[in-house]
Amino acid sequence: MYRLSSIIGFVLVFVQVLAQSPHGDSFQVNCATCHTPSTWAINIDTFQFDHDTTSFALEGVHLVIDCKTCHTSLVFDEAPSQCIDCHQDIHSMSVGNDCARCHTAQNWLVDNIPEIHEENGFPLMGAHGNLSCVDCHLSETNLRFDRVGNDCISCHQEDYANTISPNHITSNFSTNCSDCHNPLYNGWETDNIGSHDFFPLTKGHDIQDCTQCHNPNDYSDITSDCVSCHTTDYENTANPNHQAANLSTDCVSCHTTDLNWQPASYLAHDEQHFPIYSGTHKGEWMDCIDCHLNPSDYSEFTCTTCHANPETDNVHNGIGGYLYVDNACLACHPNGDADIAVDHDANFFPIYSGTHEGEWSACIDCHTNPNNFAEFTCVTCHANPETNNQHTGITGYSYESNACLACHPTGDSDDTFDHDLTNFPLTGEHIGVDCLKCHADGFAGTSTACVDCHQTDFNASVNPNHMALNIPTDCIACHTTEADWKPASFDIHNNYHPLNGAHAAIANDCAVCHNGDYNNTPNTCFGCHQSDYNTATPNHSASGFPTDCLQCHNESAWEPATFDHDDQYFPIYSGEHKNEWDACIDCHTNPNDYSAFSCINCHKHSNKNEVDKDHDEENNYQYISTECYRCHPDGRE
Repeated sequence: MYRLSSIIGFVLVFVQVLAQSPHGDSFQVNCATCHTPSTWAINIDTFQFDHDTTSFALEGVHLVIDCKTCHTSLVFDEAPSQCIDCHQDIHSMSVGNDCARCHTAQNWLVDNIPEIHEENGFPLMGAHGNLSCVDCHLSETNLRFDRVGNDCISCHQEDYANTISPNHITSNFSTNCSDCHNPLYNGWETDNIGSHDFFPLTKGHDIQDCTQCHNPNDYSDITSDCVSCHTTDYENTANPNHQAANLSTDCVSCHTTDLNWQPASYLAHDEQHFPIYSGTHKGEWMDCIDCHLNPSDYSEFTCTTCHANPETDNVHNGIGGYLYVDNACLACHPNGDADIAVDHDANFFPIYSGTHEGEWSACIDCHTNPNNFAEFTCVTCHANPETNNQHTGITGYSYESNACLACHPTGDSDDTFDHDLTNFPLTGEHIGVDCLKCHADGFAGTSTACVDCHQTDFNASVNPNHMALNIPTDCIACHTTEADWKPASFDIHNNYHPLNGAHAAIANDCAVCHNGDYNNTPNTCFGCHQSDYNTATPNHSASGFPTDCLQCHNESAWEPATFDHDDQYFPIYSGEHKNEWDACIDCHTNPNDYSAFSCINCHKHSNKNEVDKDHDEENNYQYISTECYRCHPDGRE
């Protein structure tokens, strides 16, 4: 028996040395490591080969599987070593072909998703940590994890577009949600208002509670105008009474953002009323009450408290029309300088020359209110019915003193006023309007800004809502003076939704997109082009194509279109299949379903016998396209 065993051992060694190993030339291992002298069958109890000495150490499930599962031929180094070579990619190449990147050899469960996600540059924090993968990576199989951008807007475009409190689009808020929202939170609540540079929050405005200024249901219902928040402060201020004094509602013209409105200055006093910070009266007063004795009405003022009689009377001895009243002082000395008396003819109205020379005796003949020389009368002398008869057929004629001055600024009946020679010519609906409708507060200084007459029209506009969209109040930017505000243009459309390519071609045909409703028009590709998407060839819906048209199309035309076929599905612009096709239908033979494809209709695949021959040693081989793709996901042989 001993002698027989020695002979068998010698034979095995001899066979190993002289015979060709069926396992390939590179497999230099003693046969006895795996086989016994009695049979070539492998006994697992005597099996001694250490797989860890190879380039593919066995771990987990790989330790207990049948060798033939991987080694389908006797040549061991022909066994594949890449995960994708043995395991079908159920993720459709959406996460690469390295299974070990996410999975272990123990099982297919993934228990380190947060770490994997962090490697991709998007840590799963806050509300993101409670989501399922398919909440963000949408697909018809829930196993294809198409790439999603790390930018917030990649997932939250709909949240951004649908948020109305505040309206993020019209407010031009950042699309980077983290500028305002904390990704560690589980909701959209925020204690960070981000960049408020469009209205700096300093000093008195350094408020953390947004609702002190904003309506929590509509953050767009506010402007940067001071009075939009401080109307009550303005109306209730008694010292001075801002309303009675007709002070500007632009608080910043006098105040800073310091608390309690102090300190305050009124530098506009010199330009708008009377020089007190310059000229003769500079340094001659201590407090507003020195001149404005009535704190409830700053339109009242006194000159005679300082400029007392008899000195003042003596200085004006022999001056025609002189009156010792405060408004008379201002009327003749608008700069407060005794040496610079007003030239009535040059600055107001010719009374020392022209038609009215010698037609009056004292100032009170025309200025019947000695407390206010801004008031004057023409109709005391130019009475009716004579005056009305002289203006028969005159457009805009009104029997009112200010109207007389507006049309006859020199007092000459032949020297009438031509509105078209001003910086506000009358056109369209402005022609024929009663003068007092625009000049209700007098003719001097009437604003030419559209909104000063049409604020009510602006506020009442609902289609589109001018206030909500923060459309400029300069009506002429969009409208002419024609009736009913039509026709209108919207040259600032790009500030809300840029019109490029084919969209620019329809810029003047608003109804194509808006259909008469300017408030609820969608601003996403799919919102307008859903019917195009649903009827497109290939069938976009069945093929699972994205609804973001810009991923494949440009804004000029639907064709030519691009599609990242190589990275998302199968390389056709690179690799073996580059230039091997002319049209999509070469591979996608069913134009109604681009998820179906054919490999066996092209080049050598059309010869079934040849393909069968090439795969005669392949287990589970089938002559169908899906099997081609399973084994050759990158198209290489």
